[in-house]
Amino acid sequence: MQFSKPKLSFSQIINMNVGFFGIQYSFGLQQSAVNPIYDFLGASPDEIPLLNLAGPMTGLLIQPIIGAMSDKTWSPRFGRRKPYFFVGALMCSLALFLYPFSSTLWMAAGLLWILDVGNNTAMEPYRAFIADKLDASQQPTGFQAQSFFTGLGQTLVNLSIFIFPMIFLGTTGSLPTWVYASFFLGAVCSIGSVWWSMRTTAEIPPSEEELAEMKRNPLNIFSPFIDIISAIRDMPKVMWQLALVYLFQWYALFCYWQNSSKSIAQSVWKTTTYQDNPIYNEAVSWTGLVNGWYNIVMFLVAFSLVGFAKKYSPKLVHTFCLILAGIGFLAFPLIENKYLLFPAITGFGIGWASMMGIPYLIVVGEIPKERYGVYMGIINMMIVIPMLIQTLTFGYILKNFLNNDPGKAITFAGILLLIAAGATLLIKAKKVEGDVNMPMGGGH
Repeated sequence: MQFSKPKLSFSQIINMNVGFFGIQYSFGLQQSAVNPIYDFLGASPDEIPLLNLAGPMTGLLIQPIIGAMSDKTWSPRFGRRKPYFFVGALMCSLALFLYPFSSTLWMAAGLLWILDVGNNTAMEPYRAFIADKLDASQQPTGFQAQSFFTGLGQTLVNLSIFIFPMIFLGTTGSLPTWVYASFFLGAVCSIGSVWWSMRTTAEIPPSEEELAEMKRNPLNIFSPFIDIISAIRDMPKVMWQLALVYLFQWYALFCYWQNSSKSIAQSVWKTTTYQDNPIYNEAVSWTGLVNGWYNIVMFLVAFSLVGFAKKYSPKLVHTFCLILAGIGFLAFPLIENKYLLFPAITGFGIGWASMMGIPYLIVVGEIPKERYGVYMGIINMMIVIPMLIQTLTFGYILKNFLNNDPGKAITFAGILLLIAAGATLLIKAKKVEGDVNMPMGGGH
């Protein structure tokens, strides 16, 4: 018998997604604050990629495994997805609280591994949570709410990086005092927002058929790996085509996040000294404002991209958005007026909005609904593998071919996004019709 999911009010959909705000605040700190912290602690530019290895490695290992595990989990008391994103949020909060006390590069890098394990443990079940709870007619609203909280969380992170240095002056321990304020706020947001969603939203029990399947194939140490291998073997061709786009797209984004502060310091403030340099601290603060703007652009345009995707096709929309982002990156390191950075990064904001949702529209119609959790994990593998390749290779490229020049790193990222746009045109995908289910969310 087909189970009909109850309709939720708009406020109920918002409540169930509040936890995504805390997860994205944590991811925003990783994108915008961790690399400047490495700079403050004395890392050379070519060391930064390897110090970011935690993100792609934990995303590669954790998300597909957690996704497959949560597909086969049910507890009448604790639920199906909730145990995973609660434990993940708790790990994030502890790591965020401890992070400002990092006194060495390797202490900071070690805590980043813990932080990323927590983020990825929380992220994957949260995406599947929406599919579990909402019917097809309400899923677009649920996923768009996640997109909104992605933009809100990451925007507030970048605003804190701009505002807190004006309020919390000086240095505490090895790092500027504002770092403590931003990370402590992140620790509260991470666990507090997830707790709110858990308190206000009950999970729907699995159907009798799903429970019977869980009994026939209970969760064990091997089942996630078996499910992942099986899903990859059966993966539709369009997902392999999307993987090529992601190779260039996400490699480029890691290049930007690792070098944006240093590029702005070089082009606007004319400095290449990062440790114990108040001028670089000012550049980091301004980078927070610039990155906050592209997240604002992201959630302002995200809803309109869905309509364009239905009218023109998701792949054409994504191609156009990637071209805008690529042009923005090419212009970025050439700008000497700090206010002109905002028009340049607007192109990336539009591209970022597309990256968070449109690729899912390209493949969602060919993903089996009963394997939603594991396939969302595999899509995340397609995101983190390029990041992993970047962390292992870009340090060499930056040192030997780009002269450790952060501006050239951003230019390189722009070229890769234009290549990704070309690869998007090669995708053979079905036309989007009817209601659009648009899973959105940041991170890796």
